[in-house]
Amino acid sequence: AQILMIPGGFSAGDEPEGSGKFIATFLRNEKLSNAITDLLENRDGLMIGICNGFQALIKLGLLPYGKIKDMNDNDPTLTFNTIGRHVSQMVNTKISSVKSPWLANVNVNDIHTIPVSHGEGRFVAKEEVIQKLFENGQVITQYVDENNQVTMKSPYNPNGSMMAIEGIVSVDGRI
Repeated sequence: AQILMIPGGFSAGDEPEGSGKFIATFLRNEKLSNAITDLLENRDGLMIGICNGFQALIKLGLLPYGKIKDMNDNDPTLTFNTIGRHVSQMVNTKISSVKSPWLANVNVNDIHTIPVSHGEGRFVAKEEVIQKLFENGQVITQYVDENNQVTMKSPYNPNGSMMAIEGIVSVDGRI
């Protein structure tokens, strides 16, 4: 296989920080971690995580760094929505970068309407980390309003993600 996909859909329940941490802990197992490293470093593999899977990729360090690493307070994370509750709605996102094979058939500024359903979807990171993500083309999608403008306003940015970040990729774009 050349692709590892980590699903969402409340995999492993959806306790606060539970699912993403559970999946990340499972994937830190030495055999699994070595297989993931081999897939990414030696076999040109791809990874994708959706919902809890995206959270796990961040908790592992695969996003944004492209490798499994020990995390600290300076690293990006997903946390509780600013409105303090679960959201379930349709949102519009804008493609901000196509630095990934996952985005081969879309263009920068394309708008997509997607469903979201989460209690911990707010992307947070230190300002300098976010600046670096933008400089590297790693911010691939952002929440937009009815005029297709990037926004921090609810309900368009349903969780309060910093800089309206909805999705990111690894440095090389394969995750």
